[in-house]
Amino acid sequence: MFDKLEDLVLRLEEVLNQLSKPDVASDAERFRKLMKEQSDLTPIVDVYKEYRQNQQNIEESLMLLDEESDEEMREFAKEELNESKANVEKLEEKLKILLLPKDPNDDKNVIVEIRAGAGGDEAALFAAEIYRMYVHYAEGRRWKVETVGCEEIGIGGMKSVSFMLTGQGAYSVMKYESGVHRVQRVPETESGGRIHTSTISVAVMPEAEEVEVEIDEKDIRIDVMRASGNGGQCVNTTDSAVRLTHYPTGIVVYSQTEKSQLQNKAKAFALLRAKLYDMECQKAHDAEAEARRSQIGTGDRSEKIRTYNFPQGRVTDHRIGLTLYKLDKVMNGDIQEIIDACVAADQAAKLSNLEDNA
Repeated sequence: MFDKLEDLVLRLEEVLNQLSKPDVASDAERFRKLMKEQSDLTPIVDVYKEYRQNQQNIEESLMLLDEESDEEMREFAKEELNESKANVEKLEEKLKILLLPKDPNDDKNVIVEIRAGAGGDEAALFAAEIYRMYVHYAEGRRWKVETVGCEEIGIGGMKSVSFMLTGQGAYSVMKYESGVHRVQRVPETESGGRIHTSTISVAVMPEAEEVEVEIDEKDIRIDVMRASGNGGQCVNTTDSAVRLTHYPTGIVVYSQTEKSQLQNKAKAFALLRAKLYDMECQKAHDAEAEARRSQIGTGDRSEKIRTYNFPQGRVTDHRIGLTLYKLDKVMNGDIQEIIDACVAADQAAKLSNLEDNA
């Protein structure tokens, strides 16, 4: 590990040296790649330098204890030694996490697709609430939210909704939300007061660039039509809705949220690229079953990941055994504690997997 860290220190120095050269600054693509590499390397190198400084402090404290007879100075050296040893242990664990193989999609924007499952109108109402939960969360992180497509029902629910989140590291955070979300409560549409269980599915897909997914025009049918729906938060009544049908996969995507046909077409193609790219990622996961088992929340879309129990004010994430009694805050977008716990569990599983294979 430490040989690799020394190499990273040298590489960062090389990158910084290249960035200072005029010919690099004039090459936009090369400059962008070097800036990205600098951004990736700097946190690791900073922690490693702090680790080396604490190792040096340990050596100096031990030397002082060997040579110094003054009791006050010896006490000072002991305190410094204990503090540095504790820091070294923490920093070593931090370095192991920073050196874990990074998901190549982590820095990408995402397209999220929410679909009502079992539960009829109640599932559609819950889908709309989860959509709003993610919008509030995204706004708290200052991410841009763009609705791609939406199918509403008359009572304020959504059979389905697709939206893009644009922000630094959006996929690294949102990927833990993929799966089946279950709600337990007395539906507004239920007069008998019985608790019902309904489900929705959430798919989180990394945004794919055109160079990553090649779409042959002969494989696409493009239909333009009048936007339909109940109005409100998703639909503007226009003549510019766009539907794409991808013949090889049977995927159909629809965008009607913009007044411009060109904008709707661009959003529809972005969603189609994301779906095709996601299909390839899922195939890769299936081919690497062992690696998939060591990850949290990036695998089986049919997995029930979370329950929202309204009578008890409880949210339970089944993958990590986390239960929080702050449902109101969670539904208002306060999901960072859940995501942080998923990230920690994912990192622990990967570290354990690396140690088992070492």
